[in-house]
Amino acid sequence: MEFDQLIKRINELSRKSKAEGLNEAEKKEQTELRNEYRAKVVGNLSNQLNNMKIKYPDGTIKDVKKTKDDSQN
Repeated sequence: MEFDQLIKRINELSRKSKAEGLNEAEKKEQTELRNEYRAKVVGNLSNQLNNMKIKYPDGTIKDVKKTKDDSQN
């Protein structure tokens, strides 16, 4: 599902939940959509960070990439 469509459907379910409540199928759909949204946001952020570089005052440039040590935190 496209990102815009995903957000639109999440918002529709949220409004319906506040107005009249959701049935079990809609609650399940809402949870799945929210999880998909989170995964896309984390994936996008991860891709952005993997393409970023930091320039230190001494002139060295290092990539901002996940290292083995980062995964242990």
